Amino acid sequence: MKKTNAIRILESLNVPYKLREFSIDESDLSAENAALRLELPVDQVFKTLVVRGDKGGVVIVSIPGGRELDLKAFARVSGNKKVEMVSLKEVKLLTGYIRGAVSPLGLKNSYEYYLDENVFRFDSVIISAGTRGVQIEIAPEDLKKAASALIGSFVR
Repeated sequence: MKKTNAIRILESLNVPYKLREFSIDESDLSAENAALRLELPVDQVFKTLVVRGDKGGVVIVSIPGGRELDLKAFARVSGNKKVEMVSLKEVKLLTGYIRGAVSPLGLKNSYEYYLDENVFRFDSVIISAGTRGVQIEIAPEDLKKAASALIGSFVR
């Protein structure tokens, strides 16, 4: 497997991680499906979303796979009045990653990054390595530091 930007960043910071690979199903790129294939609890597999705030612009946020982003709560936490998901066609343009492979590490542009507080319920969590079917298993504190994450509560 060729190294992704996310993997290069972790290596440059000497952050310990494990790669977890699985065969993808193009018709179901959900975190729930990834959790099933990796045989892990769905809340341990974090999905990374791209949202736009009315004041702060584009923001990246990672939440547990089995949860939904509470837009109102996230707007408050991120200092916006209103936030909305960016369109799918904008995702690659903004992040450099395709849908189903957005990693909070190694983004094309620099954005504020928020990580849901549920990340600390686990010794390790799963995030995308930046390519479909390849995930990074990482300790929550290491992810927080490596990605300069802001922690908050914004899921339902």
